[in-house]
Amino acid sequence: MVSTTAGDNITISKLQASFPEEILEVDARQGDPSVVLKRGKIAEICRFLRDDADLVYRYFIDICGVDYLDVGKKPRFAVVYHLFSLDKKHRIRLKVPLEESDLTIDSVVDVWKGAEWFEREAFDMFGIRFTHHPFLHRILTHHQFVGHPLRKDYPADKRHPCTEPWDLDLR
Repeated sequence: MVSTTAGDNITISKLQASFPEEILEVDARQGDPSVVLKRGKIAEICRFLRDDADLVYRYFIDICGVDYLDVGKKPRFAVVYHLFSLDKKHRIRLKVPLEESDLTIDSVVDVWKGAEWFEREAFDMFGIRFTHHPFLHRILTHHQFVGHPLRKDYPADKRHPCTEPWDLDLR
């Protein structure tokens, strides 16, 4: 584990005490602390951050996908979670690197209902699959769309006409 100035940050201290084997890197040098995690226990870690009385990360801000193709970082992809504690007035950024050959991670919809849309967006735009997601379907592109338009290697001028209606029963 690489640690960079974790200092007196209670969130980082509690994560290091409770999930030491899951932490790959900590960076608290500039602004909000970032913790790079293994993907295996992401839902458990998020539940811990939400429920711990000293942390209370009840406000889920967002999830986003990242493609590091242009900078050559390995692994190429990551899922980034931004959380905020309204009660304690602190933020945390969680990053989970994912190999291009295995773009899967557990859903956190059971922890924060608001994650449902953001996970679908990361699935649609980057191809990241969230296991145990209640309705993992495209949300910004149509059902005949091929590929993931926010990947750095996706051709900007590529077009995908939608020629058939989507027969989906949302009940």
